[in-house]
Amino acid sequence: MTSTPAPSVTAPLGLLLDVDGPVASPVSRSIGIPSIVSDLVLLAGAGVPIAFITGRSDAFIRDEVITPLLAAGLGEALARPATSMFGVFEKGAVWAPVTADGLGDIVVDEAVALPKAVVDELRELVASEFSDTMFFDETKHAMVSVEQRTDVSREVYLPTQERFNDASFAVLERHGIGVRLGDREAPDAAGQVPFRLDPTIISTDIESVLLDKDRGAERALEYFAASGPLPTLWRSVGDSRSDYLMADHLHSAGYDVAHVDVRPLDGILDRPYDIITEGELIHDEAGAAFLGHWVTKLGLR
Repeated sequence: MTSTPAPSVTAPLGLLLDVDGPVASPVSRSIGIPSIVSDLVLLAGAGVPIAFITGRSDAFIRDEVITPLLAAGLGEALARPATSMFGVFEKGAVWAPVTADGLGDIVVDEAVALPKAVVDELRELVASEFSDTMFFDETKHAMVSVEQRTDVSREVYLPTQERFNDASFAVLERHGIGVRLGDREAPDAAGQVPFRLDPTIISTDIESVLLDKDRGAERALEYFAASGPLPTLWRSVGDSRSDYLMADHLHSAGYDVAHVDVRPLDGILDRPYDIITEGELIHDEAGAAFLGHWVTKLGLR
């Protein structure tokens, strides 16, 4: 089954969810809290449109998110009328519907992909100099992600990540690819900077500057809108400052939105919409509390 569901009524709520942090543990890189799985299934079955907006690959989401959801009854939930789930991967470069049969056919935006020669050199850089602390994510289609090994501590990884960032910046610069890292820029021959290095707490992404969470949110809303009226009330959930871009897009499009920040100690941004935190809870514990709140509020248990 790959066709888009056709909701006949407007759902009471829509959700745009980052994955690492609010859904999957940033430590184990998997869903570690069972209620997150069961509550997502309940919400989906109740007609809440849910989109995963992530820098992760489609393969990661299929294996670490969709597979446990299917085991918990997602297939039956999405087989009901007026249900819809979607995935936007690599920050908008790749997308696919989620159906009762699992992840549907993916679409890749090749226009935002790094050149193959650059990807190959970055892969070799990791293998030859950084494989003791990080690995090259072979599941990405358009961007490059180099991720902290799970057996390496944060204290060991972070200084090595800085060295990798400098070395990979030099690779792109040598290939004549315009690139930015923080305030540092190396424009291409035309004076353009079409790519950036985006370090996170567990990885470095090398990506088109056109990719980000607002692009993912736009892609998800387009998909849901093709099925019928969209909810007026939305919540976005994430653990990084870039995740606010999901709510930025919803707010600019006129929706009633609040953003749930599950790592507020990094700094709560000033926005014209409400910012929600879950007390002292962070990461997936905060994500679990948020989902549980809405399951209760909607009378689903």
